[in-house]
Amino acid sequence: MQTASIVSVKDLHKTYGKSGEKQYESLKGISFEVAKGEFVGIMGASGSGKTTLLNILATLDQPTSGRVEIDHQSIADLKGNQMTDFRAHKVGFIFQDFNLLDNLTNYENIALPLSLQSVSWDKIRSAITQVAQQLAIKDILDKYPTEISGGQKQRIAAARALISHPAFLFGDEPTGALDSKSARDLLEMLTRVNVAQQVPVLLVTHDPFSASYCQRILFIKDGKISQELKRGGRSRKAFYQAILNLLGTFD
Repeated sequence: MQTASIVSVKDLHKTYGKSGEKQYESLKGISFEVAKGEFVGIMGASGSGKTTLLNILATLDQPTSGRVEIDHQSIADLKGNQMTDFRAHKVGFIFQDFNLLDNLTNYENIALPLSLQSVSWDKIRSAITQVAQQLAIKDILDKYPTEISGGQKQRIAAARALISHPAFLFGDEPTGALDSKSARDLLEMLTRVNVAQQVPVLLVTHDPFSASYCQRILFIKDGKISQELKRGGRSRKAFYQAILNLLGTFD
């Protein structure tokens, strides 16, 4: 029996520039799916179309043609408040630069998505207690982002992304600003969440070590998916080596 896709991208094209003027085609017919519980990586050089794809999946940009569905909902059909609600309920984001508000405590940063949805404080407290225990951040909730390390900031950002129980978790170079130990801790935490809650994760990264935590990797080149590499039964270390070997064949 096939597992239903949480993310479905079909024949995605994106062209910049007005008709009659010089145009640039960033995406040239990309198609892929992410099933429930999958941990998928996207790798590509600067200019490959990775950022454009990322912005479309994040609902920050619209494709020229093609279709994107997240949790069986076409994002092209969402307008105004529908889009805001969709982002709040369906998609969790973890960014490289954390995107935390320094004038709010870590507790308040995590609570922000739910408070904007007018969720009661009793429910918010319960949700934060649960996610704080899961991510081992109970002892830093009353501190401010300026008072904690980069690795701890990223855990707070992850808690904020998970607080709404999203259908899909999106990581945009989430280890890029972290030291090696903090990066490993974050990736292992994401893996635990992915397995325990079956939340699909799409990780955009240039880092082969981060990508080695994925179950499969899509390589984008010149606006197309050029390669797909599956981990299969390999250990993470063996998969890491396979990624390095494949990257070594690229121009």
